[in-house]
Amino acid sequence: MRFIETIKNIWKIEDLRGRLLTTLLFVLIYRFGSFVVLPGIDPTALSALHSQTAGGLMALLDMFSGGAFSNASIFALGIMPYISASIVIQLLSIAVPYFQKMQKEGESGRQKMNQITRYLTVAILLFQGPSYLVNLAVQMGQAGQPLTVGFNWFTISSTILLCAGSMFVMWLGERITDRGVGNGISFIILIGIIARLPGALVQEFSSRLNDTGTGGLMVFVLEVVILLLVFAFAIMLVQGTRRIPVQYAKRIQGNKQYGGVRQYIPLKVNAANVMPIIFAQAIMFIPIAIVGFNASEASAFTRAFMDNNGFWYNFVFALLIIAFTYFYTAIIINPVQMAENLKLNNGFIPGVKPGKKTAEYIDTIMSRITLPGSILLALIAILPAFARLFGVTMGFAQFFGGTSLLIMVGVILDTLQQIESHLLMRHYDGFFESGMRIKGRSGAMAY
Repeated sequence: MRFIETIKNIWKIEDLRGRLLTTLLFVLIYRFGSFVVLPGIDPTALSALHSQTAGGLMALLDMFSGGAFSNASIFALGIMPYISASIVIQLLSIAVPYFQKMQKEGESGRQKMNQITRYLTVAILLFQGPSYLVNLAVQMGQAGQPLTVGFNWFTISSTILLCAGSMFVMWLGERITDRGVGNGISFIILIGIIARLPGALVQEFSSRLNDTGTGGLMVFVLEVVILLLVFAFAIMLVQGTRRIPVQYAKRIQGNKQYGGVRQYIPLKVNAANVMPIIFAQAIMFIPIAIVGFNASEASAFTRAFMDNNGFWYNFVFALLIIAFTYFYTAIIINPVQMAENLKLNNGFIPGVKPGKKTAEYIDTIMSRITLPGSILLALIAILPAFARLFGVTMGFAQFFGGTSLLIMVGVILDTLQQIESHLLMRHYDGFFESGMRIKGRSGAMAY
């Protein structure tokens, strides 16, 4: 069987085996930490917090933290504060000359921006930590276990632990990127999502099994089939490309002739991959952080943006995804640089003048394919709201498209692409038949 043979080949490559085992170790550390409860908190008194995170936007926030939020864990605030800080810094790199200069300084500039991002993450955590503790006190009070939150040692020490926990999760993500397989930050989010999938599946199965009046088990089977179809469509969207023909001019050096061949530049329909989804979702978590994770104290306007089944939440969420798709595509794809590289290699697009005209042509093509790609991405992201209209349970509906599915598809494909590259470099067959290589973030095929 090809899959089993590929697994054997992976185990034969010492470097790849070490990376996979390192990734597994860091994942186990992360999962273990999500169950380490803050000192002074009785785990048996968290029933109200579990109920609060069973539905709505709080359920999604809990899923992003791998259940650590509802467990009152030291990892409760998760990785989202770091992502929020990254959004701010990347936006500043467009609008503020100081950050623009750092961005052009290469590796040293990137390190400076990463350091500023970490400082900003700590600042966000110092704001969110007390807010989380206030909400925790309210929920524990409802369970009959009063918790005093104010300017006291418990609040100070717990805030420090929550900040340290999130920064440690960020460190784990960076170590996975450096020494493991895949993008560490995205992988951390993926693990949190996958951890909730078995429970959501069992809950939906039990719900349909007990509800015989609406089809029962047959409806559940239909839901799984639709879920698989949406998953397949998401894969096609993530991997979809538009190929631009490129002709290389003939060059004669001595007795040898170079160039004269026709090739293609693959431009991804969704070049930004899962980053627009992650960043848009981080923005949508802001109302929760502002009101202290307690929707009952929020105004009607704020509550409208905390209801992930409501119109305004999904409308704004979709717009943010479209905007961030364009934003990240502009960062990843540089038409001017591509045009210069073609010119340096004696390449040109048939019917288009080299240089500025080529850059404008590539930019036009990217704009044309990014618009429908971003709209389709946004539609998949809001599918859970439609699933809820048909009676799908909250936990399972999050996998009917939405942030969960798109992150799963993007991160899994990206991780498989890295494994595939390791295998092909050592002349082993990958997971797919020859000629069907997985496409990475850049849109290039891995050979």
